[in-house]
Amino acid sequence: MKRFNLFVSILAVTLMGGMSSCENENINPYDYAAKTDTITINTGDANTVKTAIASYPTGSIVWSHDTTLTSSFKIPAGASLYIEPGVKVTVSSKPLEDHPIEIVALGNLYAMGTKEKPVVISSDTGKPNDWGGIICGYDCEEVVLSHTEIAHAGATPTESSLSFQNKLFKTTIDGGVPAFHFCNTKGRFAVVNCFFHDNYDDQTYFTGGNGIIYGSVFADSGNESDGGEAINVKSGCILDIAYNLIYNACTNAFKLSGSGVEKNFASKLVIYNNTAIDCGWRRTKNKKGGNVWIEKAIAPVFVNNLMVDNRYGIRQPGKDGADIDNSVLSPNYFFASTNTGVKQQSKDFKMIVWDDNNLTSQAPEDLSKLFIKFTQNDKMNINCESDDPANGAPLKWNPAWDFHLQPGAPQLTGALSAVKPNFPSGLAFFGMKKVKWVSNTDDQNYYFSSSVASNFFGAFGAK
Repeated sequence: MKRFNLFVSILAVTLMGGMSSCENENINPYDYAAKTDTITINTGDANTVKTAIASYPTGSIVWSHDTTLTSSFKIPAGASLYIEPGVKVTVSSKPLEDHPIEIVALGNLYAMGTKEKPVVISSDTGKPNDWGGIICGYDCEEVVLSHTEIAHAGATPTESSLSFQNKLFKTTIDGGVPAFHFCNTKGRFAVVNCFFHDNYDDQTYFTGGNGIIYGSVFADSGNESDGGEAINVKSGCILDIAYNLIYNACTNAFKLSGSGVEKNFASKLVIYNNTAIDCGWRRTKNKKGGNVWIEKAIAPVFVNNLMVDNRYGIRQPGKDGADIDNSVLSPNYFFASTNTGVKQQSKDFKMIVWDDNNLTSQAPEDLSKLFIKFTQNDKMNINCESDDPANGAPLKWNPAWDFHLQPGAPQLTGALSAVKPNFPSGLAFFGMKKVKWVSNTDDQNYYFSSSVASNFFGAFGAK
């Protein structure tokens, strides 16, 4: 079993949408007693689960072929679901039950995509709000989402939904669920080289756990009615979040809160070398954020990030704000190409958390000189409060964009290389270690870590 640090092109993950399993056979994901190599769960001590490419430990559920979910799927406590490389999971928008489909992980989940063969979990219509999301239980010990595309989630559960029945995420029905939610403060998860897009509510939401979020793309988050964060973190978390690209998160790229600390512990967050673009345009409802929102005594390390044409800079409420004295909030680069953007991230703007060591546009800058390839909406209005590009909302995500910095861009220097992550040696996932691959060429790492910090701002340097 391999053990190494991951560092691959972040943009490669955006090409996953057109890819699926090379197998034509579809499986029944609910058939635990299947006798083929497609999916099975064994309980005998001498048994292992075998597929064409690997053997799995006793008690495993394995999806080795494309499959369709027509009702919610529960990973039982004590069991593990493994999704093999290249598998496409299609979630029905017309379930056989009276609520949107969810994947509820009371046990462990390993989506083992690769750059060449990503795992894809998306709806049959390709529209946001078609299904719920991946909701993990309080005893879920490990989740790995590697080279995995997750799309079209965020639907609102009902009282008969699996997540609600298991008292997960929501105790009242008041809106959609995130595409991925983790809550076990003693558990661990990795979101590495993934592509989250077109999810109707938050892309990710964490109320506990030890995690690595690295090299992933979060595009087109949320909706104008209810909002949506790319990365939403509460108390009880120890996370390294680095080298991610966030585009068009309609509420916040990062919402960071100490909420729930009386039941958990204060989160330890190290967030560095991320790029966030066109975030925060929807904020009328409760005014929380517009790019980066910090509250309730959260004290993150937030450095080396490149924030481009977002509605605001870093903000906090007038009361119950962040623990600024114990936070590290610079250096970062806050770029604005409009007069409105310059004004709304300036030192004297309401609720702004100002740091003299951040680089902040003092006049509109030329966006065409920043990235190798990116098209901004000609009608862009960072205060638009609308999903419609005709009203100034961001354009639809385009996988052809290239967010490497142009030669000579000032953002290529000035960041900190001496950033200490929470997990410098990475996190081990022992359910991955137990997989015995038939071929060494298919062998996957079971350690995940984020790369060391760079002295450029954002997720990409020069090409």
